[in-house]
Amino acid sequence: MGTLFGPVLSAFTTSKDRPLFPSPTASLPSSKPHLTTSRKIHHHEINTSRFGNFLHLKPESKPGCLDSDLPWFNPSDRPCFDVIIIGTGPGGLRLAEQVSQYGIKVCCVDPSPLSFWPNNYGVWVDEFESLGLVECLDKIWPMTCVYIDDHKTKYLDRPYGRVSRKILKTKLLENCVSNSVKFHKAKVWQVKHEEFESTIQCDDGSELKASLIVDASGFSSSFVEYDKPRNYGYQIAHGILAEVDSHPFDLDKMVLMDWRDSHLGNEPYLRVNNSKLATFLYAMPFDSNLIFLEETSLVSRPVLSYSEIKRRMEARLRHLGIRVRRVIEDEKCLIPMGGPLPRIPQNVMAIGGISGVVHPSTGYMVARTMALAPLVAEAIAECLGSTRMIRGRPLYHKVWNGLWPTERRLSREFCCFGMETLLKLDLVGTRNFFEAFFDLDPYYWHGFLSSRLSLHELASFSLSLFGHASNSSRLDIMSKCPVPLVRMLGNLALQVI
Repeated sequence: MGTLFGPVLSAFTTSKDRPLFPSPTASLPSSKPHLTTSRKIHHHEINTSRFGNFLHLKPESKPGCLDSDLPWFNPSDRPCFDVIIIGTGPGGLRLAEQVSQYGIKVCCVDPSPLSFWPNNYGVWVDEFESLGLVECLDKIWPMTCVYIDDHKTKYLDRPYGRVSRKILKTKLLENCVSNSVKFHKAKVWQVKHEEFESTIQCDDGSELKASLIVDASGFSSSFVEYDKPRNYGYQIAHGILAEVDSHPFDLDKMVLMDWRDSHLGNEPYLRVNNSKLATFLYAMPFDSNLIFLEETSLVSRPVLSYSEIKRRMEARLRHLGIRVRRVIEDEKCLIPMGGPLPRIPQNVMAIGGISGVVHPSTGYMVARTMALAPLVAEAIAECLGSTRMIRGRPLYHKVWNGLWPTERRLSREFCCFGMETLLKLDLVGTRNFFEAFFDLDPYYWHGFLSSRLSLHELASFSLSLFGHASNSSRLDIMSKCPVPLVRMLGNLALQVI
């Protein structure tokens, strides 16, 4: 949901952490969300037999490439760099842009450096404003809303935007080219390490050397090592950018989460399953006939099946009276969440999904990766940007701890506890949780979703959330979460030691 608790990976992914139409960068002051009674939507009364299955429609959009000239690596040149970055996704290019500002020699290696990213990314506007990237948003909704159930809706005065993949990638590539970053079109097969230098071997037979290898190739990478079992939770979603006859959503509000389940009234099997492991709708209305719709499982273990997600989405759209005319794009998202961090330090540095920066409770990643890349670049420059050239183990220790200092690791453990809590809640418990969550002071829920809260602030956030929760929700948390709580406290103690 790129991008809240929304989706990033695989062949298609999202980070809710979404390019279509230009929009003014409107912003509204943050305030406490309003709790109201949802108005009845007349579309609900439509005979659903009129609305067929949209799943047979094939997406019309084909993957494309940017029309740009890149400075390519010439194998006949001396194949030695300061930093090699594997992957040209948002994290890889952002780090290449930042590191190369220090005059450090960087090469990005990717099988298709100019290809459009398949992901849709949605972000909170204030996050991209703080990074100076607001011009990379092609659509902004002044407000967001959360449907708790058929009778309660939260309206949130926090603008939300869709990232223009074309504008953002073009901007990052242009900055990289200006900073003399080289590019190599190949797939990395193997990474070999010596004491002060590493070598990558590519599928075209070429070998490139660097003082530091950075893996930005995504969750499926095998170059980054772990020393603990990867007990992930999984966020899974199916989304479509669709031309529709009409839809019932306000054009000035992005639908962050729709937990209503009235669409499953005639689907007893789906309703029973949804009551145990709920999914929600994430929707971006662009105009009255164009909308991005995504059915999302916030987090599950084991992962919910795609077929289940699609059946629930089909039932929901029928109930809402949304008839899909064309599927312009589709998106299949699977995001590992939580689990252990990679072994710190190690010879290969990481950025993006494989580095552990995905928010364990929400699935957000893109804005946070954009924000952390300058910090990692600064750590790299302190070692490789001087004539002293600090390399080998001191270099690896410096950059890994630049990404994951102790305070940030401790905060992540707390968010992993949040994920474990969400894993234990059924639909009723989940609704109660988010009703209390979005009733908090905006400082807390903004900060939690954007990974901005310190460990001390996270403790205050927890107390405030518990205070705002209903009695049934408090009982839910106390009865279902002792084991995750003990595990979190143990992990916090280990991190401090």
